[in-house]
Amino acid sequence: MSAAALSGRLVRSSHSLHLRSPSLQAVLETAAAQVGAARRGLGLQLARVRWRAGSALAAPLYALYTRRLRRRVRARPLPNHVAVILDGNRRWASLAGLHQPGAGHSRGADKLDELLCWCAGLGIGELTVWALSGENLARPRAELDELVAILVRKLTALAEHAPAGSSPPRIRVFGRIESLPRELAETARRVQAATADNRGLVLNVALGYSGRDELVDAVRKLIAALAAEDVPAGEMAAHVDAAALESHLYTAEHSDPDLIVRTSGEMRLSGFLPWQSSHSEFYFTDVYWPAFRELDFLRAVRTYQQRERRFGR
Repeated sequence: MSAAALSGRLVRSSHSLHLRSPSLQAVLETAAAQVGAARRGLGLQLARVRWRAGSALAAPLYALYTRRLRRRVRARPLPNHVAVILDGNRRWASLAGLHQPGAGHSRGADKLDELLCWCAGLGIGELTVWALSGENLARPRAELDELVAILVRKLTALAEHAPAGSSPPRIRVFGRIESLPRELAETARRVQAATADNRGLVLNVALGYSGRDELVDAVRKLIAALAAEDVPAGEMAAHVDAAALESHLYTAEHSDPDLIVRTSGEMRLSGFLPWQSSHSEFYFTDVYWPAFRELDFLRAVRTYQQRERRFGR
């Protein structure tokens, strides 16, 4: 008897026995629910098998198309600075059937090596990634501890060994570093110092970052600087302009991103670089970050190349 037939038979039996034995009815309904859950679980497993088999069969075509698109992208003007919101780690892990804490974030951390190589291969000079938001710090303790451990390992590895195919990156971490767990804050400061003289791609990692926090901190720093110059309070407003505020942002002395990519299907920036993104081009993709491929990245760059940038004019 199939699982569907058994489930239906159990449900019908429960109805016929309802008046005679409420407790037996509850047992039969519970059994029917368990059979239904087993069916759904089996269906999900079969879907995963079909997806993996389809991916394996399509791999040669994917590689061919990726090489072709890479050549076309290299022939046109490229962005100098790309920023990526690394989103969808937990949803990817759930879809892949990985339930260990941090499984998706661990795979996402490995994917960063590939992104660095793709950028280096195209000659992109600066990459910014949003790896941990200020709001993420409020996640359950066990989940946050695992995420922090992954970030510590990844930052340390990037500082010690460049990913194959790329030069050692110069790493810069920005955000409210003082609000990070101590081990992560210490690692951030250490890798910045260790890679300061590297001549590879500039890798900016946003940790404990919030766009609102950045603007608030910039205003505070500007006011403190004016006070240190003995500017009277009544005259401070006259010294506040875009250039003055920009000089106190976390990203001061760095270029604004030409292209911002967000994975996972969310079509918003969620407070990422609100000042710096005023003239950026945006690209949103449904692909979860751990499943992001070079082909997806090249498509984002190609879309950027197809747009006419006017910078507000």
